[in-house]
Amino acid sequence: MTHLILDARTATDHFPGIGRYVVNLASALKRIAPDLDLALLRDPAAAQRLPLPDLHALDCTVSPFALAQQWRVRSILRQSRAALYHSAYYLMPYMPGVPAVVTCYDLIPLIYPQYFTALQRLIFRTTHFLALRASRVILAISEATKTDLVRFFRVDPQRIVVTSLAADSHFKPSSRTAIDRVRQQYALPDRYVLYFGSNKPHKNVPRLIETFTRLEIRDRGSGMGLVIAGHWDERYPQAKDLVGQLSLKDRVRFIGPVQDDDLPALYSGAEVFVFPSEYEGFGLPVLEAMACGAPVVCSNRSSLPEVAGDAALLCNPQNSEALTDAIERALIDRDLRATLQQRGLARAAQFSWEQTARQTLAIYKQCGH
Repeated sequence: MTHLILDARTATDHFPGIGRYVVNLASALKRIAPDLDLALLRDPAAAQRLPLPDLHALDCTVSPFALAQQWRVRSILRQSRAALYHSAYYLMPYMPGVPAVVTCYDLIPLIYPQYFTALQRLIFRTTHFLALRASRVILAISEATKTDLVRFFRVDPQRIVVTSLAADSHFKPSSRTAIDRVRQQYALPDRYVLYFGSNKPHKNVPRLIETFTRLEIRDRGSGMGLVIAGHWDERYPQAKDLVGQLSLKDRVRFIGPVQDDDLPALYSGAEVFVFPSEYEGFGLPVLEAMACGAPVVCSNRSSLPEVAGDAALLCNPQNSEALTDAIERALIDRDLRATLQQRGLARAAQFSWEQTARQTLAIYKQCGH
């Protein structure tokens, strides 16, 4: 008999962040509560994204995007005699038949409606409303996301519990050998400013490129490259177009997705990690960079101040001058760099998956598991 089911069907290549959340949470839950009766509901075609051999798995070929999940998943919950259902995404059965918990990450379609069609916004709002109504407790990954849920859906704040994310344990300062290997593998410049993330509009990558141009003019970026890493969405070509217009192709490197094992060395080798995003549900790259010893400059919007604390230089992401000044300070002030590195390592250590698992386990118990 399975008492607790964690729905991991959205842990696919399309949602890599959810896969990391599920793997880290489930692993930590089993470490702190070895006797926990936990099973994963998974898509068998994406089983490789869930390397959790010690956990019981229930296969479900019905996509979370399919209407059929409304009765198929409910049937699985009934047959397995589940006492609690935790969905890692808002696409879930909205009448699960058992107490439910849902994890919410961000509300980007409602924050930036101009990038979505009216139908997309309607579907997002409706499915979120149904998921929130179906769940006894809502897990938000930051206070900022909790605030957005209350603002847009008028959810009782007492139903929302903040359970933060954390950098994986392999994010730590890398050796010079590892840094040199990754530099050679990705053809990186000797000195570089790093951005890691997507190129969606709210990530503010064109402004970062504009800021890099200002550094060049001030001669503070002399010999410095800008490395932009992460999945590239071809719907948003503005950043690459701007690099061409400004004749920066020899100074700005778009390296695309990076293997997870290479990320620590990529962060560790950076002179500065810059994250100018205008909106985040959490902002995990900030913690990852800190854990690897990189000085961090980031936006002062949404969740980023609560994640970064006093361990980063925070600035208005819409103010190019302020962003330029912050990066310049992090590059040339050795004492400041050392302070940011020291504080960053300490800040990243304050977040752990064990802590998140303990908070989540307390919610499971509150729901009657």
